[in-house]
Amino acid sequence: MEILAAALQGLNSAETQLDQAAVRISQAGTDTGTSGDTVDLATEIVNLAVAKEEYQANLKALQAGSEIAKHTIDILA
Repeated sequence: MEILAAALQGLNSAETQLDQAAVRISQAGTDTGTSGDTVDLATEIVNLAVAKEEYQANLKALQAGSEIAKHTIDILA
């Protein structure tokens, strides 16, 4: 089903965003030796919140797709 594939792809995208934000946050306060390389913690917190919401939305889509598949199987059986 396309909804399941789309939800899984969305989960992967959210995971990637979460990982990237986590890496940037972990670099906050470290001296990289180059000027201008700063981490905006406010932006990264927003990025984490967006990734969380995207993750939750895709989980709900995955659950809906699973329910649709279950009901379809029940109807056909």
